[in-house]
Amino acid sequence: MKKIKLVILIVDDSMSFIERMVSLLDEADNIGYINVARNYEEALKVFFEERPDVVLLDINLPDKNGIELLRSIRESGRNCEVIMVTNHTDKYYKQQCIELGANYFLDKSNDFELIPGIISKLNYD
Repeated sequence: MKKIKLVILIVDDSMSFIERMVSLLDEADNIGYINVARNYEEALKVFFEERPDVVLLDINLPDKNGIELLRSIRESGRNCEVIMVTNHTDKYYKQQCIELGANYFLDKSNDFELIPGIISKLNYD
C-alpha cells in the first residue's frame, strides 16, 4: 500500500468553522489540498472539478441542504468518504444521512476533534 495525499472538500456556510477546520487539518501529513465551498451549488461544482477523496459536509446550507448534496454525491457514483459535521444531531437526520451513504455523522460542537483522526486513517490507497 502506498501513502496518498488526500483532497478534501469542506462544505459549510460558517467561515469560523471553515477556518478552524483548515487550521486543524493543515497539520495532517496525508492531506494534499483543501477545497472550500459555502453552499450547495458551489460544492457541487468543486466536487466534480476537484474530485475530493473526503467531503466534510454540514446539513444547514444557505441554498439546498447538505442532505441533498449527499444524495447528489452518492448518485454521481464517485467513491469518496463523506463526513457529516452538523449541529442537527437528532436521530432523524443521522438515520437519513447514514441511509444515503454518509460514512460518519458527527456533532459539530462535540466531535470536532475526531475529524483529523478519521482522516488520518484514510491515507492508504
